Amino acid sequence: MPHKIGFVVVSSSGHEDGFSARELMIHAPTVSGWRSPRFCQFPQEIVLQMVERCRIRKLQLLAHQYMISSKIEFYISESLPEYFIPYQAERFRRLGYVSLCDNEKTGCKARELKSVYVDAVGQFLKLIFHQNHVNKYNIYNQVALVAINIIGDPADFGDESNITSREKLMDHYLGHSPEDPALEGTYAGRSDYISPLDDLAFDMYQDPEVAQIIRRLDERKREAVQRERYDHAKNLKQAIADLQKVGERLGRYEVEKRCAVEKEDYDLAKEKQQQMAHYRAQVYEQLALHGLLQGEPEVQRPVNLPLQPLAHASSPRCRKPMPSLPRPEEMVPENQLADPLLPEQPASYALTPSPRCSAADQPPPAAPQSTAEVLPYDERPLPITRKQPGDVLAEPEAGEADASNAPRGGLAGEPEPLTEKALREASATVDALGETLVAGAYSKTWSCREDALLTLYKKLMEMPAGTPKEDAKNALRASVFLVRRAIKDIVTSVFQASLKLLKMLVTQYIPKHKLGKLETSHCVERTLPALLTRTGDSSARLRVTASNFIQEMALCKEVRALQLVPSYLVQPLKRNCSAHLAMSQVDLLARLLRELGTAGSGFTVDSVMKFAVGALEHRVHEVRETAVRVILDMYAQHQALVLEHLPADDSSTRRSLLYKAIFEGFARIDGRAAHTEMRAQKRAATEEAEKQKKEEIKALQGQLAALKEIQAEAEEEESNAEKPRNQDSPGRKAAPPDVPDSHYLDNLCIFCGERSEAFTEEGLDLHYWKHCLMLTRCGHCRQVVEVASLTEHLLTECDSKDAFRKCYRCSEAVPKEELPQHMKAKACNPAKSEKLANRCPLCHENFTPGEEAWKAHLMGPAGCTMNLRKTHILPKAQVPPQGKGPTAAKSGTSGPKAGSKIPTPKGGLSKSSSRTYTKR
Repeated sequence: MPHKIGFVVVSSSGHEDGFSARELMIHAPTVSGWRSPRFCQFPQEIVLQMVERCRIRKLQLLAHQYMISSKIEFYISESLPEYFIPYQAERFRRLGYVSLCDNEKTGCKARELKSVYVDAVGQFLKLIFHQNHVNKYNIYNQVALVAINIIGDPADFGDESNITSREKLMDHYLGHSPEDPALEGTYAGRSDYISPLDDLAFDMYQDPEVAQIIRRLDERKREAVQRERYDHAKNLKQAIADLQKVGERLGRYEVEKRCAVEKEDYDLAKEKQQQMAHYRAQVYEQLALHGLLQGEPEVQRPVNLPLQPLAHASSPRCRKPMPSLPRPEEMVPENQLADPLLPEQPASYALTPSPRCSAADQPPPAAPQSTAEVLPYDERPLPITRKQPGDVLAEPEAGEADASNAPRGGLAGEPEPLTEKALREASATVDALGETLVAGAYSKTWSCREDALLTLYKKLMEMPAGTPKEDAKNALRASVFLVRRAIKDIVTSVFQASLKLLKMLVTQYIPKHKLGKLETSHCVERTLPALLTRTGDSSARLRVTASNFIQEMALCKEVRALQLVPSYLVQPLKRNCSAHLAMSQVDLLARLLRELGTAGSGFTVDSVMKFAVGALEHRVHEVRETAVRVILDMYAQHQALVLEHLPADDSSTRRSLLYKAIFEGFARIDGRAAHTEMRAQKRAATEEAEKQKKEEIKALQGQLAALKEIQAEAEEEESNAEKPRNQDSPGRKAAPPDVPDSHYLDNLCIFCGERSEAFTEEGLDLHYWKHCLMLTRCGHCRQVVEVASLTEHLLTECDSKDAFRKCYRCSEAVPKEELPQHMKAKACNPAKSEKLANRCPLCHENFTPGEEAWKAHLMGPAGCTMNLRKTHILPKAQVPPQGKGPTAAKSGTSGPKAGSKIPTPKGGLSKSSSRTYTKR
């Protein structure tokens, strides 16, 4: 009979101070268990050594209420060498894993007790803890395990087969059937019966001292039954039931006492201690009155006895002693029970540190009992969520790897009959296909389920084409019902059989019986949601199989015409969906989009872009990367429509790496330079402009020096010529010589190069505002800007800059609402690189590059035809009449005259020297 197996902790990957893995060797209401270090690396490992080589039948895990591991894996090994290294995983055989609930539904106020059934032989058990569930209480990202319980049989028990055969022979002689319901749940009826006293919940609720008495009384009850002392067995049974309530109450008192000690409320702790002693004495006195403590050890609590590893001696079979582990006491007659079973005493609880009771570390208690309301959750006696034995310890792949070795139904290979619930659920299917086939599909044995689907496949293939449509339709709908159920099966062979049957229904059965699109639509709509769910399965093989089948079904001509699969794939991703499901959905959408396109396939630009833009915010980077690829594929076909769903391409948007990658991908698709390349080119152009500006300034300084020399020579010649003239006509009044203008930039327009006496400060403003051919007025903010920088002004400086966007084809500023139509029409003249040509924003033409070319284009007669200021006639300077003043005779003087234009440096003034002028 399976029983509790004692163990010791061999090693662990780490623990928090005060929460060692050796705490798992103790089962009591006040144990704190093991905790991983704070901010530890995952996975964490614990290796346990059982007292002997045994066959494990059941494992029980008591999880922490908020330090919860997302997954715990189990490995087993027969033996290890003396130089044991815990991380040599190849010495262990993997059993499978269990997933733990994140406990959000209870608000992290309950612990989960996970019970799983296994059948594995070994002596060393390794537990691997994966990443923790995130919640507001687990601020250090820890995982914890409060307790673990191992139930099994000794693997080296030699007479087990003989005993089993002898029991079967006796049952056959007495006429008892192994499936006799009268014997269900009893030791006599089931060889795999597990006593409730070996359950983990019993030890975690009960006071340890009372638990020892209950186990001893249970042994005496079995002995009384064997001796046919049924009255004594009845009294022992009632005493055990009463003692269980007593043990739970004493356990609560112990927890309250420990919490009071943690809070340093020693008066309350003393009161609880006295209350426990008084209550315990009353109970033991009542037991003694009934003679139930006869032969029991003295029930006094020794002080400071260390706790020993768990080992249980209630098994009816002998076990081999282990030199390194404490040996349990052997079975003795009732009158010789004078020594304790184990030196496990609750007096040493004070040596075990308890969890913190502060509100920062513990969630608020939620126990309804008044005696436990003040206790932190770690100190309360196990409010648990029990799991049923149906929680099988194996991932789908672990249970499917060797399917041939699994049991194939009952003794005769027949599936079990349908339950009432199954009959109500599948009544229409039973009418169409028969109860035997449906019972096989509902069987608990995977081989029966697989055989039922294969039988149905063969039956539908052999159905003649002349079958009445009503019968064919009923059989189809019943088959779809079973397929939908089988798609959710965790066994790979059953899942694959369901896909095989579904493919036959869609591609062969429906066309053969001419059932039409309505039935095809019914098949797809009933099975596709379940298939999409399987694409998020934890098994990679099942995920790939489901995704490939959905793609194959979507490309099938019968399903493709319905356009059903795309409508499911473009549904927005839910925030709480698994990472595998999100990755499979976006990958499947990308593959089908390349195969089907957007023309009559069910995919529309609007639906695909809404899905892709939403996927850009997903937490999994693979999903985001695939969404970027989908957007780039869509842009290659529908540029303008794609841009409507994306933000503007500006510096703030490009701060996001995803959008930066998207817009640079757009540039590559358009054949343009990427943003980084444009920045490098712009930086090089700026450096070249600065270099050219320095050369222009140097040339201008040289011209200034030459002008000063010419002026000095002219003044000297004039002064020499006036001296004899004054001597010839002494009475004539001498005319004052011309005063040279050393400030040659005065009265000069720096943009068009025109000079005029009227160009005072106010005159220049008027000239800039109305007449200068190199300038223009912005029609939106009324500022005067250079024609060469009008596009840049509209995009970056204008008050209405938000209403403009840059056309990637012509590089000009276009109103935002007109940009899609403008790009779709492709009527604009493509712009060239700045090194190859300048681009005029007035006439939209490309012309020779360079600054000097702007003056020729805007001021020349054959230049810009859209420059409205060309109609303005440049004012001509008034020339003094000849014969007046001494300067009239100097017609060959090289000094500057009013109304003339001085030559500007080659290349003209750079754009960086321009200014924006507002009207006064």
